[in-house]
Amino acid sequence: MARFRKKKMYFHSVKMTQSIRTKLIIIMIMMMGLVLFALWFMNYALLSTYYEYNKASQLADSYHDANEVIIADEGYASQNQEMASDSQLDLEIIEQNSSVNLYVFRVLRVEKFFGDSFYKFEYSFDYPSVTETEQKMLEDLTINYIYSMYGDEQGAGVKEGEGRRLIQKKKHYTIFKVYDKRIGSYYLELFGGLDSGAFIYLRTNYQSMHENIVVFNRFIAYAGLSVLLLGVVLMVFIGNSFAKPILQITDIAKRMSELDFDVKYPVTTSDEIGVLGGSINALSETLETTISELKTANNELQKDIENKIQIDEMRKEFLSNVSHELKTPIALIQGYAEGLQDNINEDKESRDFYCEVIIDEAKKMNKMVKKLLTLNQIEFGNDQVAFERFDIVNLIQNVMQPAALLADQKGAEISFAREYGPVYVWADEYMVEEVITNYISNAINHVDYEKKIIVSLEEQEGTVRVSVFNTGNLIPEEDLEKVWVKFYKVDKARTREYGGSGIGLSIVKAVMDSMNQKCGVRNLENGVEFWFELDCHN
Repeated sequence: MARFRKKKMYFHSVKMTQSIRTKLIIIMIMMMGLVLFALWFMNYALLSTYYEYNKASQLADSYHDANEVIIADEGYASQNQEMASDSQLDLEIIEQNSSVNLYVFRVLRVEKFFGDSFYKFEYSFDYPSVTETEQKMLEDLTINYIYSMYGDEQGAGVKEGEGRRLIQKKKHYTIFKVYDKRIGSYYLELFGGLDSGAFIYLRTNYQSMHENIVVFNRFIAYAGLSVLLLGVVLMVFIGNSFAKPILQITDIAKRMSELDFDVKYPVTTSDEIGVLGGSINALSETLETTISELKTANNELQKDIENKIQIDEMRKEFLSNVSHELKTPIALIQGYAEGLQDNINEDKESRDFYCEVIIDEAKKMNKMVKKLLTLNQIEFGNDQVAFERFDIVNLIQNVMQPAALLADQKGAEISFAREYGPVYVWADEYMVEEVITNYISNAINHVDYEKKIIVSLEEQEGTVRVSVFNTGNLIPEEDLEKVWVKFYKVDKARTREYGGSGIGLSIVKAVMDSMNQKCGVRNLENGVEFWFELDCHN
């Protein structure tokens, strides 16, 4: 029970901060916060680089698509003819799909002035048609690229400088990130040579990502807080749905610790909680059965202990009774024997009286010892029960013949209610005779008032009941079940008067138990009736 109390205290000591529901909510909030922080960090640190890489890849793809269009236009590629209208349409499609400005042109003539320090170029702008402003812009922008490719360091590519940063350099093209001071904006540009010998210039806006990152991070913050609040609500709801069956199982376990096994967990799912609930139910049933068995065993043990105590008390009482019963005849025998030895009375009549007392007391002692031996043999199964079929009526009549003389000496009348026809029973005839003899002797010793003793026989279904009734004093109700106990005497003075030892009814009880038959006693209106039953099945 101390262990159960400790468990009960443990159940009550669980705090909210230690509950699975609270831990689950905290863990989920931390995970959501970590995801939002990761999104913010990736947006802040990597989005600009990724955007730049994606734009550069888009320019490179547009370059390759345009190169394939020009190659397919054989007149333009090999014979320096004007670009076909289909090719121009394809280039326009590339512009629109890729959101780039695309220019294809050829350098028709290059003149050098002042050595290699100055070049003059003649262009042929083949796609698209350009205005003077666009032509001047293209000339200013491409001179640097043409110079780098045809100057003293041909193939070295355009170098990084103020407002220009190299993004990607390939064999046929180079991509730069350029800052336009005039408009204060960034853009990406690609300059390269096509397989046809023409040049291509691609340009796409590259808006600064700083403002976008700030705006996006602010949006993530607002959205994250909203999602976090919504997540807390959802986590509380989900946590409750997860914690509810666990709390229910905890309550069941608590009630089990208080030995209440009536409550059961309603298993409605086959998940881990359902399996746990089923295991708790099985444990509850097992514990209930085990505790029930323990209680039964404990009850049986308690009975065994009580029986042992009772047997020990009976043993002590038996020794005391035997000592008491033997003490008087032994004292008489010793006293009268010493009187004879000392020749207290020399006349023959007195000596004969002394001898008769000694012989009489010795007979009483011998009779009691024989009864004790008989009772001991019956109780310990040493006296084998020999079942045989015999006439119980004849047996009763034989026992009553000598008993009638004793009854007549006391002025009592003994009768047998049935004196005709045999009634056969199955039993040990010698033992049954002992039972009838004890019953009739007991009736003769206690008969009073009308002084009638009636022996009756009643045939029942499968059994025969033999009863011996005598008029006289009733047995107190609290002593009815004690008359079968060895040496127990209801009226000790009267028992001493007729020399009874209190063993006869104990022998009756032992005999009937050895044959698995019933016996009993009951008070009637004017006397006491003792009875026993025998099997009469043929």
